[in-house]
Amino acid sequence: MREPSGGQALTVGVVAARSGRLANLGDPLAFAVSLLEPKLTRIRNGSRDYPVRLASRDSRSTADGARQAVRELVRDEGARIVLTLAGTEVLPAAADACEEAGVPCVSSTFPWQVYYYGRGARESTPFRWTYHFCWGLDDIAEVFADLWEQAGGPGRPVGCLWNDGPQGTWSRHAERGFAPAARARGHRLVDPAGYTEPAADLSGHVRAFAEADADIVTSAATARDLALFRALAAGHGGTPRLITCSRWLAYPPSTTGGGGRPAQADVATLVYWTPAHPYRSSLDGMTAAELAGAYEQATGRQWLQPLGLAHALFEVAAHALRTAADPTDPAAVAAAVGRTRLETVAGPLDWTAGPVPNVATVRLAGGQWQQGARHDYELAVVSNRHVEGLPVDADLVPLR
Repeated sequence: MREPSGGQALTVGVVAARSGRLANLGDPLAFAVSLLEPKLTRIRNGSRDYPVRLASRDSRSTADGARQAVRELVRDEGARIVLTLAGTEVLPAAADACEEAGVPCVSSTFPWQVYYYGRGARESTPFRWTYHFCWGLDDIAEVFADLWEQAGGPGRPVGCLWNDGPQGTWSRHAERGFAPAARARGHRLVDPAGYTEPAADLSGHVRAFAEADADIVTSAATARDLALFRALAAGHGGTPRLITCSRWLAYPPSTTGGGGRPAQADVATLVYWTPAHPYRSSLDGMTAAELAGAYEQATGRQWLQPLGLAHALFEVAAHALRTAADPTDPAAVAAAVGRTRLETVAGPLDWTAGPVPNVATVRLAGGQWQQGARHDYELAVVSNRHVEGLPVDADLVPLR
């Protein structure tokens, strides 16, 4: 027979973009809240039951908004742990605000090197309160190199469509970026000067790639800049054989109102979660396929890759609250996250394995946005070397 509950209420805070330019990026996290709120009402820790509540705040798609959201969740809602994902400036701001407030934070969908080193951590002085799970820039390079070699064989010259902002800077980083891992695979990177977003003219990149015979291009461009590059390349008779892009490609492209092809059509990208991934939730046993189906049924929209990671955030939070020495003590909850090893709907997560303190990694496959049967474009898995149990469901096709 269970002991009477009587435990203090445990609030899980959520920072999600619900307004501003990143509002669509907040959809997976908002859906996870709506799906799990009626399920995640109590947690048992040891011999005690604790009531649980979820509280959300809008980051307003800005760093200042994210910091304010954290302050409100801690001050007004008494959050014991904070969850967030997405946004080059927004996610680090939320994590930093948690570090300052002394409340544990778990985040995702941000290359771990940028999250960790970009926020000033070192292996000798890791963060105290903030934890992250994601892939690394080196993991992206490994998957993209697999795709380049499928398309054109080993040792290819590869054009780099990289900006002069954080995406380009970290891609180029000599020790911790994408570039050294790609070069280690034997590929020669052709990297003209970074462009400022939004790009006004990318014809210099088109010429540089043509002169180097680089018919494979890798990028971290926005959809707008990717469309500009593709139009300029086609106008110069130099449509690349393949484009790999790591930014914005987690969200399905759609045809324009005029019936044109989106910039992401036939572009290859990283795959970190699909309905076909062989994973299930540690909270209720829901499979990846069931989670994607629930999202499509509830919203009428196509499933999204970040959905699996958003759901896994709550799995990690629930596990930490269940296993903490005292779930009402932020330091104890943070320590519980740091020793978490958990099978989730986003795959296995292990903070005890590194690669650095406070970070767990996510496995990556390679995919391509191809015309689909159920949706305008669907993410086809074309390379699965790094994800056991994930089927390949299409061949890599040339850019058209």
